[in-house]
Amino acid sequence: MTEQDEAAVGLSRSFSLRKCIILLIIAAITTVVWNLPSASFGIEGLTAVQQRIIAIFVFATLAWLTEPIPAWGTSIVIIALMCLTVSEHGLLPFKGEDVGQLLKAKDIMGTFADPVIILFLGGFILAIAASKSGLDVVLARYLILPFGNKSQNTLLGFLLITGFFSMFVSNTATAAMMLAFLAPLFAALPANGNARTALILAVPVGANIGGMGTPIGTPPNAIVMKVLNDPDGMNMGLGFGDWMLIMFPLTIVILLIAWRMILHLYPMKDVTVKLDIKGEMQKSWRMWVVVATFIITVLLWMIPSEYTGLDANVIALIPISVFTLTGVITASDLGKIDWSVIWMVAGGFALGVGLNNTGLADAAIKSLPFGAWSPLAILLISGLICFVLSNFISNTATVALLAPFIAVVCTGMGDKLDVIGGTPTVLIGIALAASAAMSLPISTPPNAIAYATGLVDMKNMFRVGLNIGIISMILSYIVLYFAAMAGLI
Repeated sequence: MTEQDEAAVGLSRSFSLRKCIILLIIAAITTVVWNLPSASFGIEGLTAVQQRIIAIFVFATLAWLTEPIPAWGTSIVIIALMCLTVSEHGLLPFKGEDVGQLLKAKDIMGTFADPVIILFLGGFILAIAASKSGLDVVLARYLILPFGNKSQNTLLGFLLITGFFSMFVSNTATAAMMLAFLAPLFAALPANGNARTALILAVPVGANIGGMGTPIGTPPNAIVMKVLNDPDGMNMGLGFGDWMLIMFPLTIVILLIAWRMILHLYPMKDVTVKLDIKGEMQKSWRMWVVVATFIITVLLWMIPSEYTGLDANVIALIPISVFTLTGVITASDLGKIDWSVIWMVAGGFALGVGLNNTGLADAAIKSLPFGAWSPLAILLISGLICFVLSNFISNTATVALLAPFIAVVCTGMGDKLDVIGGTPTVLIGIALAASAAMSLPISTPPNAIAYATGLVDMKNMFRVGLNIGIISMILSYIVLYFAAMAGLI
């Protein structure tokens, strides 16, 4: 074994040891919270089951913040702990007449088959089919043509196209695809100018901002839609088209601002470039199946449900069933689905079930002085907390933690929030704040992919990400407020 190999093994062992220590500390803190006297929490009538949910919530927060295990692994542990310790089919030592309201195990495990999960699967399947058929490459090639061959216009083209793809396709997959398209372009650009940096940064910025445009654009959007539309909760019936009506124009405006911001920070000479995007669509009947299904699915998502009788989750079954029936999607393709994101979302849903179905959320609201806070304070503080956390941990984990709790807080305030547009303004606000958090390579997968090229450093990413993120949040909250006042949400 060489010295380099020995150093790598040593580093790996050190890293593993650090993670083990962190996990032990989290377990110790969780155990302490689990066993504290109930009076310590200041919640009147706190039951043993509710205290266990608090402890599991603490575990989730610390584990998602420090990541001693993968984020999706944390979600699996959450679901397992809840089934074992707070469900009616849990271990005998954790059951009894005096422990409080136990949850139904099927409700906890059902979070993995929630209708919103089907919505995600539909989006993933569409993306895989588009990639297999070559539809994504052809779309990218012909969408870039209207922007000409000047470098500044090409930058705008990449921002808008990346943003468009990210509305319907995983922003991680979109970023990887668009960065691959950039490779031939670099040959026509100066090696030491701003053009390369600007174009590389356009990809994660476009992917992150574009995700705001649809409910399936990012997991935080879907989590918030779940809370707003839950038949046992707020039951707002907010549809795919309702979301796009507000968010699509907002996304385009932010992308245009991002274009000018990147050009301001990294001025580009108006160099003439030729972009050669390789790849062709398959010449087969299955290609036309993909095209037709893609168009029909997106149109149905955009049409209000009162005209079709279908909601976005049911519509997501169309591409899944059609592509399976026609052989466009095979068993091997299922492995390409980002199941880690699915588990992440399910873990967040499980926390929501625990908070609401045990009565813990209602009890906490009655015990904490949220009613004394101004609606504006709740709106701004929730957005800032989400923005800061999402820059350092998964934005999905952040919203999964915040959304169920904030929903109950806002509902408990009743009509007080009407001055800012009600609970939807706050909840949709945190989803948009999560997408706006893109200051660091660790903030989002598209950032990490762009940083991995070695063509941008952390300072480049921080300058662009922080500026665009702050502008995005300000514009988002202004638009949300006026949309709520106009009755659009």
